Amino acid sequence: MDSRQLSHFLRVRREALTPGEVGVVSSTRRRTPGLRREEVAARAGISTDYYTRLEQARAPQPSTPVLRGLTRALRLTLDERDHLFRLAGHTAPDRLSTDDHVSPVLLGLLDRLHDMPAQVMTDLGETLAQNALATAVFGDHTRLIGPERSAVYRWFTSPDARAAYPPEDRARESRTLAADLRSALVRRGDARARALVDKLLRDSAEFAALWSAHDVAVLRSRRKRIRHPETGLLEFDCQALLEEDRSQILALFVPAPGTDTADRLALLGVLRAGQHH
Repeated sequence: MDSRQLSHFLRVRREALTPGEVGVVSSTRRRTPGLRREEVAARAGISTDYYTRLEQARAPQPSTPVLRGLTRALRLTLDERDHLFRLAGHTAPDRLSTDDHVSPVLLGLLDRLHDMPAQVMTDLGETLAQNALATAVFGDHTRLIGPERSAVYRWFTSPDARAAYPPEDRARESRTLAADLRSALVRRGDARARALVDKLLRDSAEFAALWSAHDVAVLRSRRKRIRHPETGLLEFDCQALLEEDRSQILALFVPAPGTDTADRLALLGVLRAGQHH
């Protein structure tokens, strides 16, 4: 681990980011350029004290989850991410076998979407990044590990995953998720996708029955209804913006016209903001 170079790299990248680039609304005048240390720490999911010690070359070696958090918080490119890992004494992640890196462009879009839930997901249903409203509506799914990282796996194996969906919508959701996973499996052809499908076939009779129907579809747009414990029924027109290789998706949850979902989301935003003060 090269603590001196690591500290310099973190400081330079932090000072290069403007608050507006990452959706930070600043009410006070800033004496120094870029983001504050506490803003980077909060976005990376670490304490301000630990981040400060990293910048001062006084911290122990950061773990790979910490480095992934810093990669997103500082809007690093793939080359910059690899550089960060190496400075911290870790091997850079294999670009061919991991989907964890979210492009700065997609993260920038997320930060500008304040009036609707939005999240970046892999085509295996793993949530990589969420804006505040998506976390408020769906919960924080970015920290899950193992098969539970996949929304498809959770849907077929955990009753909690279905609890917010009206019962009459659940069969259609099951068919849609199975058909989309079939498309992802063939498109990717990799061990991660195969392992997920094999585990679902073992763990869910419902999934196995749907899988045998061999339906294929790529999720692009659909109506989704969620019964939220704080605001009641939310209705969305979901739109999936696909990257060119379709391995990552920016999922937008647009309040459905003719419903009061936009008002309910605004209320939810106020409630959550109050909880953090």
